[in-house]
This record gives sequence, structure tokens and C-alpha cells, in this order.
Amino acid sequence: MTTPKSEFLKIMTERGFVHQGSDLEGLDKLASEGRIVAYVGYDCTAPSLHIGHLLSIMMLRWLQTSGAGKPISLMGGGTTRIGDPSGKDETRVMRTVEEIEANKDSIKQVFAKFLQFGDRRTDALMVDNAEWLAPLNYIDFLRDVGRHFSVNRMLTMDSAKLRLDRDQELSFIEFNYMLLQAYDFVELNHRYSCNLQMGGSDQWGNIVTGIDLGRRMGVKEQLYGLTCPLLTTASGAKMGKTASGAVWLNELQLSAYDYWQFWRNTEDADVSRFLKLFTFLPLEEIAKLERLSGSEINDAKKVLATEATALVHGRDKAEAAAETARKTFEQGTLADDLPTIEIPSAELADGIGVLAAFVKAGLVASNSEARRQVQGGGLKVNDQAVTSDKATLGKADADASGVIKLSLGKKKHVLLKPV
Repeated sequence: MTTPKSEFLKIMTERGFVHQGSDLEGLDKLASEGRIVAYVGYDCTAPSLHIGHLLSIMMLRWLQTSGAGKPISLMGGGTTRIGDPSGKDETRVMRTVEEIEANKDSIKQVFAKFLQFGDRRTDALMVDNAEWLAPLNYIDFLRDVGRHFSVNRMLTMDSAKLRLDRDQELSFIEFNYMLLQAYDFVELNHRYSCNLQMGGSDQWGNIVTGIDLGRRMGVKEQLYGLTCPLLTTASGAKMGKTASGAVWLNELQLSAYDYWQFWRNTEDADVSRFLKLFTFLPLEEIAKLERLSGSEINDAKKVLATEATALVHGRDKAEAAAETARKTFEQGTLADDLPTIEIPSAELADGIGVLAAFVKAGLVASNSEARRQVQGGGLKVNDQAVTSDKATLGKADADASGVIKLSLGKKKHVLLKPV
């Protein structure tokens, strides 16, 4: 497209959010007039969203702050019962309705940190697609909606094609997911005049299907789609995955300190890109940080870590995490607010295997991984390298304050605290 006229698409383009879009010129005009109503759907498969969802949340935030229109965060209370096959090699685990509801209540909290909810024109809405999907009559749905879908075309969608090409099972219930997501778009248009669906690039097929369904079901205004890239790091690794699992946004699943550390460990080549995508720093300030090189790049990484953490966990916790890291890595002291795992004193009195202790602390995923780290000199107890995978920890290993410091490499530390 030509240079955007609207502040929203200008931000999206300059900061690297745009992967694909339908009629970007038309969308740019709507944004300039403040007439966009955009939604992103979030299925409730876990108690927390992870940073893979953060790009689309940032898109909703920029939509609102730029004055381009109203954001809608759509909770997938209905679609989670089916499971989105997009980007998955196997069928998702089926969740009970009770699990889905508990997850939904848990993940809602993150949106209040990014979006302004209320009654003004650009104030955000949060709705649940279970409102219209759960009461659907199957026969009526097939007659009114299903007749607009071509199975031939559905089989060409990546979410189905990749499974079939690999001779991996695609259940009938998953095959129906794209019908429900497309219907969401039509229903949101009827209820809230929603005219834009946003999401990751793996959702492009589903989004286009929703646009087409709207046309076939008589939606008079034009519908639009906009996707952001699915990010990988400069080394090709999938963004948001670590050895110990996903990088969660809720603090119950991942501490603010560990979240800060994730961003601090960003590869040098990714710092500038992530500053544009995951912070609200002005581009002029980011340009200054881009010019840092050598050891100074660590200063830019600390800025990234603190700003990204402040958005999710608040400024106070972000700065506390930065201070904890400074004390731990620069002063070599034991900071009080390092992540702490409690262990029954009786268990420590009996002696706990060093491998099990590192697994319990969440620093490694399994005993075998801990054993490999021992062989490579990667594990330390109280800053002393673990040399035997048969070693045990007991009360005598606790320091004067009563804790045992476990370390994986130079950057990951957890305190083991007897209680």
C-alpha cells in the first residue's frame, strides 16, 4: 500500500506489525475516520495467555490509543470447546466447561493492563462467543451457515492441509472450527458493527473465511482482516518458548523477575525489533538504542526488559526485577526477591537429590536434562558447580538466611527455602 494516512496503520507499518491485510487502503480510510471496530479472539486453553498473544494485544492497544476505533477482546468460551487446529500437529486436549470458565476468568486480568474499558466510543469491550455459540441449534446452523462453506476449499486451508499432508489425524470437530470462527465475525458485526478481525498470520485463512461468510450472509458493509507475523528470533527459534515452557503473562504462572529475565536474554539482533513491537517507547528513542553496540547493547536489553515487564506487571515490579538482576549479576550479592520455591524442612532433613531440586525449582524440565547440565558444568548450588548427579542437598547447604541458591548458567537463579 502507499504511505498510510491514519495514525493507526502508520504505527502498525513502522513498528513491524503488518504481515497481511485485506484492502489496506480502505482500512486506512476507516482508521482515519475513527470508524474501526476490531476484534481478536483468545481461546481459553490455559490459565494465562503467553507472549505469543502479546502482539495482537498490542495491536488492540495501538488501535485504541491512536483513536482509530474500538477494540474487542473476544473470549473463546465457545470455540475452546472445539479446539483450533491451526499450527498444531495433533488434536488439542479437550477441556471441560469448568476448566474453560476458570481459564477465562484467569486470563481476563491481562487486558485491563492494556485497554481502557468503559462507555466511550473507543472504549474496549470484552465478550464471550459462548453467548451465541453455546445455544446454536445444529440443524439450523448447518442450514443457515454451513451451506456457505465448500469442503474443497476448507481442505486447502493450512490448518487442515498441513495435517493431511503429514497423514496426521484431523478430527471432524476440529474441522468445524473455521465455521465457528467465521461465524464469530458475522455475529460480532451484527451485535457491535465489528468490521475488522486481527490475529497472527496463522489465522489468515480463518479470517478470510469470515470475511467471505459475511458477504454471503448479507453483511452490507465491507469486512477487513489484518494479521501480524508469527515471530521467530534471529536464530530461528520460535518466539516465546524456553527450555522450561511458555513465557506466561500471568504472574502465578511466571514471576515478574523471570519475565524480565526472558527479555533481558534477547539475542542482540532482535533488540531493536522487539523494542518496536513490545514497548511503547517512541521510535526516536528506539533509534538511539539501536546505535548501541558491543557491551553497550546490554543497556538496550535492560531497557527492553524493564519496559516490556512494566506493561504486564507494572512499573514497580519491573524496576524491582531490574534491581534484583543488578544485585545478583553485577554485585554478586543474594537479592531477597529472587524467585523462591518453598520445600518442607522434613524433606530437606532427609536429603533431596540435587537433580530433583533443580526440577522442583523449575530451572530444568526433567532429571535427564539436569544430568546433562551437570555434565556440562551448568548447575551451581550456592555458586559452586555441581560435579556429581548423585549429590544431595540437606540443611547444611542452607546459608545464614536459611535458603539454598540454585543456579542454571549465569542468568537463572532460584532460592530453595525450607518451611
